[in-house]
Amino acid sequence: MTTAAPAPATVTGPQSTTAGRLLALGRAEATLLLRNRAALFTAVVLPVVLISTLHGLLKKQSEDNPGLDVHSLLVYGSVGMVLAFVVYYNLTAAYVGRRGELVLKRLRTGEARDLEILLGTAVPSLVLGLFMAALIGIGGSLGLHLAVPVNPVLMLVGLLMLLATMIALAALSSAFTKTVESAGITTLPVMLVMQFGSGLYFPLEVMPSQLADVCRLLPTTPAFQLIRVGWFGTDGSAAATDFLGSWGAAAPHLVTGAVWLGLAVWGAVRYFRWEPRR
Repeated sequence: MTTAAPAPATVTGPQSTTAGRLLALGRAEATLLLRNRAALFTAVVLPVVLISTLHGLLKKQSEDNPGLDVHSLLVYGSVGMVLAFVVYYNLTAAYVGRRGELVLKRLRTGEARDLEILLGTAVPSLVLGLFMAALIGIGGSLGLHLAVPVNPVLMLVGLLMLLATMIALAALSSAFTKTVESAGITTLPVMLVMQFGSGLYFPLEVMPSQLADVCRLLPTTPAFQLIRVGWFGTDGSAAATDFLGSWGAAAPHLVTGAVWLGLAVWGAVRYFRWEPRR
């Protein structure tokens, strides 16, 4: 007579969730960010210093363009610069640093999916960037008595598109960056495009028409222009004073921005490296 072997006991325990994994990764990355004084300086102090430079440039441009709204452009440009430094530049350096320390490689052996690892690493940069942008946007609007946003929904769409594009560009840029120290060089082309080609330092309406048309086709310009249209009702070439009219003015930027976002995501998926190249 034979006896059946007992069935193996099933070990059950708490199952992690996507939100839980993102929070855990974000918490760990935030700890590393707070310990890195150089990264904190670049993310917090440097954009604030550049705001004073932006004010001087806009004030000088207003002398040649009397109808230029310096106050609205100052707040808009300051928010854009903060997001460029805190999200794009800082996140590129974070991806490179975690790759060099083999953190990304080890994380891939756990429960977290690839997208969760990338987004979890981005959480502190996103939170810090949005917090600083909110302070500047709300404080500047109240202090300078700017009008309420024409289309808050369009502002949100532009902001989400901008953040998604920056994360994808940061992942793509990290593929061509060997060390954290060299991130300042490899991110320079995109930073210059954001600052000078997206209407942050020099509004598109003060540029020659042909140059402005080219700048409107750059990767980050459409998302920035969506924020501007939703906030102030104009992108420098078209104006809208109501909620419905702003969607018409924003339609070309929605299409162009969606194309660039798709290309940036494709490039990040195609070229992102999870471990150092030996």
